[in-house]
Order: sequence, then structure tokens, then C-alpha cells
Amino acid sequence: MTLSGTDSRIDIPALLAHLPLFQALTHEQVGHVAAHTRSKRLPKGEMLFQKGDPAHGFYLVVFGQIKLAFPSSSGNEKVVEVIGPRQSFGEAALFAQRPYPVFAQAIADTLLLHVGRDVIFELLATDMSFARNLLAGLALRMHALIHDVESYSLRSSAQRVIGYLLEICPDERREGGVEINLPTSKQIIASRLNLTPETLSRVLHDLAEAKLIRMQGKRITIDDLRRLREYDF
Repeated sequence: MTLSGTDSRIDIPALLAHLPLFQALTHEQVGHVAAHTRSKRLPKGEMLFQKGDPAHGFYLVVFGQIKLAFPSSSGNEKVVEVIGPRQSFGEAALFAQRPYPVFAQAIADTLLLHVGRDVIFELLATDMSFARNLLAGLALRMHALIHDVESYSLRSSAQRVIGYLLEICPDERREGGVEINLPTSKQIIASRLNLTPETLSRVLHDLAEAKLIRMQGKRITIDDLRRLREYDF
């Protein structure tokens, strides 16, 4: 069952104050935003909105994961992004005053904060630091999308998978070994990387055969990050 509205067990002002987007706001401003914010809990598998739904605000993930994807007539889908804790989504559709171009679905039990449209437009008109933070966040999102297009166009399947594994490392620049957990299913990761699930499984198998990774379910051990970064494929 989905629970929405203000949850008395959730300290919304405290959550907002610790999110990067709102860290430059004063205590009073955070309280004002919180008054226009509602919590929403989604169980795994539940839709948040469909492609074409109107945008009345934007969302922040407190915990859990949200999948943004395009539907297709064949029943397949293309995953555009997986949104995790302390990340926001829906801002572009809000500012363009256009319907959502993707659907959003919880891929884990998720707690969201929905920030209303009116309070965001008010802050944009009165607080330059908020506007700069918001623009910076949107610019980073755009940069990531451009990087994705470049990866899909110019990189091999193995390069995409290695890049993804390094991306989800706590610190991809470190040396030595690391243990990571795949944050979602291989099917979603494959779609995110513009691969088929079979291709993703084959690449992971090849990396294991080359002794670059060890796999146990969703847990992957990388014994030597430098070797993985420098792997000649």
C-alpha cells in the first residue's frame, strides 16, 4: 500500500536541509519548502508516474531507487536512469511545463519527498544561490546524459560494463581491490548500458575468466582496480 502525505515519523525539514540542493538555504527557507513538501512511500514495483503525466513539482529520493524509462510497443523498455538516495528528478519537465517524457517506477522500497511547483518558482525568483544550485544539478545531469550517448556510440560492450563497474565503486581512483554490490537487477543494468541481458552476462563472464572480477550473485570483487582500468579489450 502506498502512503502519501506528511508522515509524522519523518522529519522533512531535516531531510531537506541535508540534501545538496537545499544546503545553501536558511533555516527559515528550509521550513518554508518543507511546508510545501510531502512524503511518499512506494513499495518495490509500484509506478510513481506514467509517461505523459503532468509535472506538479519534483522528487527527491530519501532511500530506495527509482527507475526512469521509456516504454515501447513491444513491451520492452529503455532505462534512462536509476535514481538513488540524495538524488532528484523531474525538474526539467517542471520548468518546461511539459508532461513527463518517461515513466518512473520504484525498483526497491522507496521513500520520496515531493516538492511542490509553487515554492520552487518562488525560490528561483528570490534566491540566487538556490537557482545556481539547481542549475548546477541540471547541468550535471545533462553532462551525464551526453556521456551516456557517447558511451553507447563509441564504446564496446566490455568498455561500457567496465566503466559502469568503476562508476559504482566507492572511489574508482583508488588502487588495490574493492568489493561492490550491483545496485539493481542485471536486466535493468543492461538496459541502462544499452546492452541485452545476454551480452551483459557474457561480458561479466569474460571479465571473470580473465580474473579481473569475481562474482557471487550481485556481489562483485575486484582484486586489482588498476588492472581493470587498464584491461586491453
